[in-house]
Amino acid sequence: MIDLYTSPTPNGYKASIALEEMGIEYTTHAIDLMAGEQKTPEFLAICPNGRIPAIVDRDAGDFPVFESGAIMIYLAELCGQYLPTESRARSRVIQWLMFQMGGIGPMMGQANVFYRYFPEKIQPAIDRYQNEGRRLFGVLDGHLAKQQYLADDYSIADMANWAWVRTHRWSGVSIEGLEHLSRWLGDVGSRPGVQRGVKVPVDIAELMDAKKKEDADAFSNRARSVVTGADTGNA
Repeated sequence: MIDLYTSPTPNGYKASIALEEMGIEYTTHAIDLMAGEQKTPEFLAICPNGRIPAIVDRDAGDFPVFESGAIMIYLAELCGQYLPTESRARSRVIQWLMFQMGGIGPMMGQANVFYRYFPEKIQPAIDRYQNEGRRLFGVLDGHLAKQQYLADDYSIADMANWAWVRTHRWSGVSIEGLEHLSRWLGDVGSRPGVQRGVKVPVDIAELMDAKKKEDADAFSNRARSVVTGADTGNA
């Protein structure tokens, strides 16, 4: 049994998507980032960095794992799915997982800060992160022109990148003209496990698409206090 500590963020969804895709039994504990629950002593005992998601493997002596990418690798190895054991195939998956963790996630996260949350609109910063996000999307699009998924077969690399790229409208990053990326978004998003995973602990798809302006503005206002405190609580 896995205990999942999470919030409705791209990194949180990475963990819940993996759990759903792998068919691993788990219990969800929703962490309220706005209330600072990620900084409580109880949560810090699980995740010293004070960020979601985190898991505890109750069947392995209450073994805690933090950092979303590390969680995905741990779960994939636990169930023997979505991460090959052959060295080169495994490396390809991990390379694209690191691409998300080192590129897509940080750039889109900073685009969110300056485009959505920061009280002042600093256009050079907005342009910087949106343009880099678009460049990284182009890298994905070029790679996906040659194959259906990022690393041979469907893997944790697809789950991780998809959880972030799907929120491109919230970051103000266009995918217009990126036909292979758009096809891949649809392919991954049509999977039942993925669809279940993005509803844990709650589904905020409409908000991330920025279709409901009032709700989006209210969310941004609440998030602003976390961002200006220099900690999103999201890993």
